[in-house]
Amino acid sequence: MFTGIVQEIGSVRSVTSLNGGGKELKIACSFAETCHEDESIAVNGVCLTVTEFDEETFTVQAVEETLRKTSIRELEEKAPVNLERSLTLNRGLEGHLVQGHVDTTGTITNIEKEDTGWLLSIDYPDEFTDMIVGRGSITMEGISLTVARESGHNFTVAIIPYTWNHTNLKHKKKGDKVNLEFDVIGKYVVKYLAKIGRDSL
Repeated sequence: MFTGIVQEIGSVRSVTSLNGGGKELKIACSFAETCHEDESIAVNGVCLTVTEFDEETFTVQAVEETLRKTSIRELEEKAPVNLERSLTLNRGLEGHLVQGHVDTTGTITNIEKEDTGWLLSIDYPDEFTDMIVGRGSITMEGISLTVARESGHNFTVAIIPYTWNHTNLKHKKKGDKVNLEFDVIGKYVVKYLAKIGRDSL
């Protein structure tokens, strides 16, 4: 479990293809030497498991299903990645409850600079329109954000300068893919209401 509060921007040191179609990522960051095997770390919002580590890097593997559903498949050497270690009981829940289970990817359609921040607009698949709620929470690239407005299969989030400067969003451009995880409570509500609707037919 995570909070969507990015702790650090790491850097992809290497990407290796695995037999069967998966990928192994070696990621450099400041806390690598304090990692442990089997630790869960959110990489751009994707919960991945540490398989090994050293003083400078930790290694994770992404299987085919993860590559199909996330933008991890597009990562290359030197790519900046948002990192968050899993939530502990002595850490404040400052964002919202995030599982690290990406639902789909979206595409950045516009980046607008305002006086006090940035507006990012994202297109996403039609099948997920029930998951977006104005002023509701959404996780994008592992970042806990609030939906500023929505229209059809597009939504907009407002990015404050601190978030812009301390995440990989400042490296994004129009047309880039971003990982999206919808609010877990909202997903349960939508499924429950759909089941009630089916049962009442």
